[in-house]
Amino acid sequence: MEDTRPEGDDAVRALLIDAPSTGPDTTGLHILPLPVPGPTDVTIDVAYAGINYLDVMARRGDAGYVQHWPYAPGLEVAGTVRAVGSHVDGLTAGQPVVALTTGGGYAEVVRVPAALTVPLAAGVDLDLAATVPLTVSTALLLITDAARVQAGDTVLVQSAGGGLGHALAQLLPLYGCSQLIGTVGQASKEEAAQNAGFDLVLSREDGEFESFAAQSPGACQVILDPLGTALLDTDLRVAAQGARVVLFGNPSGEPFGPLPPAPRLLAGNIAVGGFSLRALAARAPHRVRWAMECSLAHLAARRLQLPRPSAVELADIPEIHQRMASGHSTGKFVARITS
Repeated sequence: MEDTRPEGDDAVRALLIDAPSTGPDTTGLHILPLPVPGPTDVTIDVAYAGINYLDVMARRGDAGYVQHWPYAPGLEVAGTVRAVGSHVDGLTAGQPVVALTTGGGYAEVVRVPAALTVPLAAGVDLDLAATVPLTVSTALLLITDAARVQAGDTVLVQSAGGGLGHALAQLLPLYGCSQLIGTVGQASKEEAAQNAGFDLVLSREDGEFESFAAQSPGACQVILDPLGTALLDTDLRVAAQGARVVLFGNPSGEPFGPLPPAPRLLAGNIAVGGFSLRALAARAPHRVRWAMECSLAHLAARRLQLPRPSAVELADIPEIHQRMASGHSTGKFVARITS
């Protein structure tokens, strides 16, 4: 993949996906015009951008992720404000910030709504800060808004080996979780989840989760499941009376299955809900902004101690996307965009 610097001050390098694909063949570096902020936007010189599975789903062409092609992926960034729109208050050029983007974060400069941009907390490094807008904020809002975790809850997290699992493992004890159980799709990911802080890690590949569900029915007050509805029946088997089950992803891209019949939910006093950070950002951006500010405060105070993300270059992002698509990535990756 060619990786050349653009010439002049009015052009930037950016990663684009030209057409739907299950591989990296349609993803490449392009030279684009320098973005300028609208009245309620800022532009950011991107230092680091978080790499997420949502990019893979967009690359596949899953419904609801891409409105037109080519598509500019990249949903969370950290860097410095380059310019501010005419109606923006509280942000200034040169200020270190983090932001949740509407796309286009894998670029040297990105335009972002000011409502989804917050100042970087002192003492938080930019590479770690780049994991906050989407990954850490999702973890925090799952706990506080979607599942409303209470002191003493036992919480089950499906797909616990990635960056989101790490963030949940660190945050849940801060909000009263008494026991933290994680599942992983492959036994090779168990160690990563254990190192993240889960009290018990179960491999779905080896049938350990099914065995746990058979031996410990009703064990969990909260189940956080990013795997669509594929495991919902088993989720309900481990759900305690009054449990909250939160669905917040669909990595397979397959249609969602039916929700459980009402009598089953009534008998268990079980609530099944959904969560989407993108929908929340569109309809209640102040909640996402709060989550970013709170996450940064936790990091600055060392209440939240996440492992350093693995940093790659802009040109390496398609390879990381492919590793994610094949299920062979653990932990959190960020792309180093500019120094």
